[in-house]
Amino acid sequence: MVDFDKISDPNAEYTMRDLSAETMGVENERGGTRDAEITDVQTTMVDGNYPWILVRVYTDAGPVGNGECYWGGGDTAIIERMKPFLIGENPLDIDRLYEHMIQKMSGEGSISGKVISAISGVEIALHDVAGKLTDLPAYQLLGGKYRDEARIYCDLHTEDEADPQACAEEADRVVSDLGYDAIKFDLDVPSGHEKDRANRHLRPGEIEHKAEIVEATTEAVGDRADVAFDCHWSYATGSAKRLAKRLEEYDVWWLEDVVPPENHDAQREVTQSTATPTATGENVYRTHGNRDLIENEAIDIIAPDIPRVGGMREGRKIAAMADMYYIPVAMHNVSSPIGTMASAQLAAAIPNSLAVEYHSYELGWWEDLVEEDNLIEEGRMEIPEEPGLGLTFDFDTVEANMVEGETLFDEA
Repeated sequence: MVDFDKISDPNAEYTMRDLSAETMGVENERGGTRDAEITDVQTTMVDGNYPWILVRVYTDAGPVGNGECYWGGGDTAIIERMKPFLIGENPLDIDRLYEHMIQKMSGEGSISGKVISAISGVEIALHDVAGKLTDLPAYQLLGGKYRDEARIYCDLHTEDEADPQACAEEADRVVSDLGYDAIKFDLDVPSGHEKDRANRHLRPGEIEHKAEIVEATTEAVGDRADVAFDCHWSYATGSAKRLAKRLEEYDVWWLEDVVPPENHDAQREVTQSTATPTATGENVYRTHGNRDLIENEAIDIIAPDIPRVGGMREGRKIAAMADMYYIPVAMHNVSSPIGTMASAQLAAAIPNSLAVEYHSYELGWWEDLVEEDNLIEEGRMEIPEEPGLGLTFDFDTVEANMVEGETLFDEA
């Protein structure tokens, strides 16, 4: 029991760590304790359809947290450099540790890029281990849930992505056979009309070819599915406006990343010039980076990538800001089951979740990375009630698919 007389004594040597030990050192039903310390942070990179950088946060209380950061060389080394800032800390102090990593890594550019991605992976792992320590699913750590499952939209590809008929056939197959009611295609595909792709200008023939893809795919699924289209930041503002205007007659769920990501004024101009819904966000970092897009109503849908933008709580803040402007959230995601579940847990905890992306429908062993089965069924991801993210690594599958030169993290 805490001695409050001792706390009020200015001469008493009673530290916050002492107070934490007495007030938080309570074992839960699963044998964990809230008075825990981080003992290690380890990473492994897996060769999926993208390089998945998996993160493990170990504690002296026993539970281990699993996380994932956005792919890209260098993240594992960045996490290794952050370990001294985390060892000995209480993993329940998620917000403070997040800000601590941002501040300590500021000299390496922690407001964007690979550093904030690395921090995101640790932050997700902290949510997993915090849930295990408190016997709560991750969505409860974010404020509770609005829904029991996250809607998943499937990013589709064909052998000839420039063939409207091939796209239409794949759209129909995935909707009919796999049960998805939300899909996306790439629209920045060769049309045969290009003269100079470097200038970002779309010629009339290019716009008509893209309209053919949109028409074919949206008509193939009808009202059975929503269909979005990704342009990967390819076009000049004027061309983007003409493309968006041309697509207004079709049932486009959203037109994504139509102009380069740096100039939010250009994005706003496109958005406000058309009835075609626009989306962007995967190349925007932290709440501060998303602020202009949201406050200036430069988009219709915000699309943060949780293992990249700053993690789950930063995603929660972005969603709250977007909700002030009645903007829905469609989370970009190219992750393994770990990062995908982190996004799904967040989708459960925010009112304005639209969908979470799934990019691995052609990778047969995606789900094998974890012990749990049937993660996505009929285009939905059920939110587990188990503590943390609710997923357990299958270490044999992780080891079998590691990038050459990587070493397997410890199982416990």
